[in-house]
Amino acid sequence: MISNRLSIKQAINKGETSLGIEFGSTRIKVVLIDHSFQTIASGSYEWENQLKDGFWTYNLEDIIKGLQDAYREMKEEVAQKYGITLQTVGSIGFSAMMHGYMAFDEHNELLVPFRTWRNATTGAAAKALTDLFGFNIPERWSIAHLYQAILNEEEHVPQIRFVTTLAGYIHWLLTGNKALGVGDASGMFPIDETTGNFNASMIQQFDEQVASKAYPWKTSDLLPKVYVAGEQAGILSEAGAKILDPSLHLQSGIPLSPPEGDAGTGMVATNSVRKRTGNVSVGTSVFAMIVLEKELSKVYPEIDMVTTPNGSPVGMVHANNCSSDLNAWLGLFREFYEAMGHKVDANKLYSVLLNKALEADPDAGGLLSYGYLSGENITGLEQGRPLFVRSPESKFNLSNFMRTHLFSAFGALKIGMDILTKEENVAIDSILGHGGLFKTPVVGQKMMAASMNVPVSVMSTAGEGGAWGMAILAAYMMNKNQEESLEDFLDQKVFKDVKGEEIHPEATDIKGFETFIERYKKGLAIEQSAVDNLV
Repeated sequence: MISNRLSIKQAINKGETSLGIEFGSTRIKVVLIDHSFQTIASGSYEWENQLKDGFWTYNLEDIIKGLQDAYREMKEEVAQKYGITLQTVGSIGFSAMMHGYMAFDEHNELLVPFRTWRNATTGAAAKALTDLFGFNIPERWSIAHLYQAILNEEEHVPQIRFVTTLAGYIHWLLTGNKALGVGDASGMFPIDETTGNFNASMIQQFDEQVASKAYPWKTSDLLPKVYVAGEQAGILSEAGAKILDPSLHLQSGIPLSPPEGDAGTGMVATNSVRKRTGNVSVGTSVFAMIVLEKELSKVYPEIDMVTTPNGSPVGMVHANNCSSDLNAWLGLFREFYEAMGHKVDANKLYSVLLNKALEADPDAGGLLSYGYLSGENITGLEQGRPLFVRSPESKFNLSNFMRTHLFSAFGALKIGMDILTKEENVAIDSILGHGGLFKTPVVGQKMMAASMNVPVSVMSTAGEGGAWGMAILAAYMMNKNQEESLEDFLDQKVFKDVKGEEIHPEATDIKGFETFIERYKKGLAIEQSAVDNLV
């Protein structure tokens, strides 16, 4: 233990560490790893998006405050554990929730509040661009937000000089380089797999589409430069070092890896960047990333075509809603328990209630729920209206209630995944799950295995999350051998001795989920009616 602590201290002093920072939907997390890829210190900052003027957003002040607070917490842990004031690291990488819209003018000022992936306000633009390109453009993508602003004739559009994602913004702020990793870039605008860059012919199509507007910009001028994993995408500037560490201890000049999206860091954190592998990230939203062996036969609005951080094609199924409604119900149970005069540990509360789902009827007893806090693109709802319904014949008890909400969390995802597996016959050898739902052993895996009809594994590293995955990408840039692929680096170095717990789907659970999902699909008309008629 002493020798290990000494080794870590030496790694910190020599700058042989890597720092990953990820802006998630509910938490900003900072992770520092050593040369053996183990987390040696971390920090975090809790935050929430806000609905302002019809758009889900985070303000710039919270972005900077959260970055600084999370970094300071990590730095204090380094000082407490190892007696070192952190002054440098070997490499840094930033990641954040993908997609969205951050548009800046010639003075580098944000023109409109950051529009996040959660906004389902770009339906007309997404459909028009999908038809124009012959390529699915989801509502969340940056180009859909830009084109919707054009269709809406928003005043800020002629003033735009740069458009990026949240990760791209943070990277630009701290390095001065308008860069983006190819995985995150693939959530802005379609990527040409042969060039590893934005699709030039589609950019030309878009420019021709808006030519009559006579804007003082071309699309290619607005987009960041695309990098692949392993490339250096800038260095920490003096101004950037002061922003990240206002105490002025951190040195400038540290190399930065390409900024990535949370989808890409989730793939790295679960070692699922090889073909025929996939991962599912469970949080406020839920998305599955399946690395494809070949192109899909046609365009599907439910399937995003994105890439791994090193540019391989990925079929992505992204549902805007997952755990928020489940968490709200768990909060209600907690409030009741506290009203009875008891104190409850949050981890125990989650464990007890989630495990009740294992006692439920396979199809959840005829109950039905939709956890739509926001609009849901896969099922065609523009606004969120959480809904729980049951018939007089339903078996209404706690275990069925909990299974219903777990099944519902994967409902929209299931609709998209069925396209890949049943219509396109995409082969999936394994699914790696990560996210807060998997902190409770077995339950989340069992429910997901039933919904996907494929074995689901959770690695011992899954709890580290995207910030750890981003730190691994930063370490790959710094430590890879010449011509060493990201896949080989992960297999042979990072995950060589990492164990995973795999759960196979059971026939009764598969049949139960299929019964539930048919009920779910039929009930979508009810949910649409609720959106249309409820205030």
